[in-house]
This record gives sequence, C-alpha cells and structure tokens, in this order.
Amino acid sequence: MDSRTALVLGGGGSAGNAWLIGVIAGLGEAGVDVTSADLVIGTSAGATTAVQIGGASPSQLLSDILVAAPVVRPGPGGSAAVGSDGGRTRPGPVVDHLDRTNRIIAAAADAADMRRRMGTAALEMQATSDGSGQSRWRAIVGARLPSQRWPERAMVITAVDAQTGEPVTFDRHSGVPLVDAVAASTSSGAAYSIGDNRYIDGGYRRNENADLAAGYGRVLVLSPLGGRTRHPLAWGMQLDAQVDELRAGGSRVETILPDDDSLAAFGTNLMDPSTRAPAARAAREQGTALAEQLTEFWL
Repeated sequence: MDSRTALVLGGGGSAGNAWLIGVIAGLGEAGVDVTSADLVIGTSAGATTAVQIGGASPSQLLSDILVAAPVVRPGPGGSAAVGSDGGRTRPGPVVDHLDRTNRIIAAAADAADMRRRMGTAALEMQATSDGSGQSRWRAIVGARLPSQRWPERAMVITAVDAQTGEPVTFDRHSGVPLVDAVAASTSSGAAYSIGDNRYIDGGYRRNENADLAAGYGRVLVLSPLGGRTRHPLAWGMQLDAQVDELRAGGSRVETILPDDDSLAAFGTNLMDPSTRAPAARAAREQGTALAEQLTEFWL
C-alpha cells in the first residue's frame, strides 16, 4: 500500500478559506500536522489556503484572521466575486451572475458541456471589460500569499481552460507564476489571462478535485461546502463520487465537513468577509475535537 499522504482543500469563498485555516490550525495544535502532506491539492479558496499553509504557520494564519478588520474585496471582473459554489456577497450584479451560471448549468448536457459554456460566457464578459479587473485581482491574490514562489513539496492548483473547457492543473513545473495559478483558480466566473490562455475557477472542474489524489495511500479532504454541488448528481461532480473513486483505487479517505457551529458561523453568505473570524473560531474548535480520531489515520 502506498504510504504517501494527500491533503485536499476545496473551495468555499471567504468563509471557506477561514474555515480551512481554522480546522488545520486546530488539528495542528492537537498534534496532527496535516501540512506535512506529500501532496496538497487546492481549488478556488482552497488554492489560496494551500499556498498560505505552505508559507506560514496555520496558528499565525488563524491569528491574522482573528485580528483583521473585514474588508469587501472585488473579484477579477471588478465586482464582488461569486465562486463556482454560488456563494455571493451582495445583490445586483452578483445575483445576476448566480442566476446566469445556474442557467448555464441547467442548459448543459454534461459536465464537459457545462465547462465549455462557462468558459464561453467568461470570454464574452472579458471582451466587454476594460481589462483593469485582472490586474486588481492579481494584486489582491498576491497580497494574500506569504510567498509567491512555488514550494518544493508537491502542490497542485486547479483551473479550467476557458477557451476549450478542459480541466487544467498547475504545479511548480508548469511555468506559471504561483500568484497567477491561484488567481486563475479563484477567478470565479471571470476569465483570467495567463499569456495567451484564459482560465476560470477550478471549482468548475469539481468543487474539491479530490480525484487528483489517486494513487496516494491516505487522502484527507476538507470541504467547506460540505460536499454539496450545484450540478446534477449524474455528472459525478459531488464529493461522494470523488471519494468512491479514490477508495476503488485503494486509497484510504477521510473527509472533514463543516459541523453545526461552523455552518452557523458561515451564515448565508460564504463570500462575506465578516464571516471569517467566526468561521475560523468554530473551525479551530472542530479541528481540535477531530484530532484524536484522525491520529491513527494520518500519523
């Protein structure tokens, strides 16, 4: 049996990023250091978290969340961001975006068709923009990262090619700057340009993308969205399908989903920065409580 470990960090907006950090910090304080994973897979908000825990201690990241004043940040298109999970920050254009992407999902024949349609829609929006949103988004993403250099330890960041609809993974061998990889993975429904290519949020591949850990003996999945999906279950986008695939391939898999206290901290708006501190606090407690049962699995 393969002895390698993989840590999978799913998307879930501003609250989801804080929850991921809180859980990881709580586990570490109780003696289970999941940042030691042989592979870290980050998607959307989880991509930011993957880089953050690779360059700073989870306890310090948690402390920073708890003392920070909440700030509403614009997305790459210049308005408040809406993730592939559908979290939203405020009414108006954001709600319109959610409605539009729901219509795209409803019209799609399958996941591949959905990705192509999402990419086409993102490219159409980009064609009518002044292009300033991308530079602002890159600066915001860069400011969130403790380092802009790829770590030596294996890390995979997910995205989707907006021009083809094909899933994409970035790593330190891809030739893509780390900040651009994270910015693409967190780009929501806007197209993010890297060279001549355009990308959309990695959550349009799968919200967690845990299947990318195939071949690893132990896989721990943290899903801020609780394994939920906006897509038809027949498409196999949901976490349960990913876990089944991994286990069929011989991996041992454990999942951590938000508990009741964490869900209460999230409220109804995962993109609201004011949820970060309460989400992180609840997550820290959840991580501490889960550490004992995960000790045998991880250590």
